[in-house]
Amino acid sequence: MYYLKEMIGEDQVNRALAALLEQYAYEEPPYPTSLSAVRAFREVTPDSLQYVIDDLFETITLFSNRVVDAVYEQDGDEYVVTLTTISEKFRADSLGVQTPVPLNDYIDIGIFARPANGLRLGEPLHYERVHVTESENTFVRRVSSQPRDAGIDPYNYLIDRQPETNVRRVTHR
Repeated sequence: MYYLKEMIGEDQVNRALAALLEQYAYEEPPYPTSLSAVRAFREVTPDSLQYVIDDLFETITLFSNRVVDAVYEQDGDEYVVTLTTISEKFRADSLGVQTPVPLNDYIDIGIFARPANGLRLGEPLHYERVHVTESENTFVRRVSSQPRDAGIDPYNYLIDRQPETNVRRVTHR
């Protein structure tokens, strides 16, 4: 649900849930099912993002996002961060057999400052949703403060086979 909220917006998710309540509140059977909720979410989701409904509710969809390399170099008062990632998408059947499927997804990338005590990630220096269609990607972004960590899907909105590989410490080149 977090990913759905991130992709279509909290207002749209709330609109779908409100419509579901309005339709079924204080009614006699038949009662709503999960399919009723999926239909409500589909109605408020733009055509370009209908795949998100499929991935979240209709199929067993897994990702394997990982940072291969994260380096920076200083350029005056700015830091140029080069983030190299690999992303894969899979569909699993009822027996757990996973089959690769083509990527055509919006996935977040982020560059973060040093975290405060006890936190996993610091304040975002750069955060962006990118359209990923290739397995291997390199992103070059400029930030105004020294970076500490960088990653793809850093907040783990997607169901990832190894979420601990999504973020990596940035090293100086």
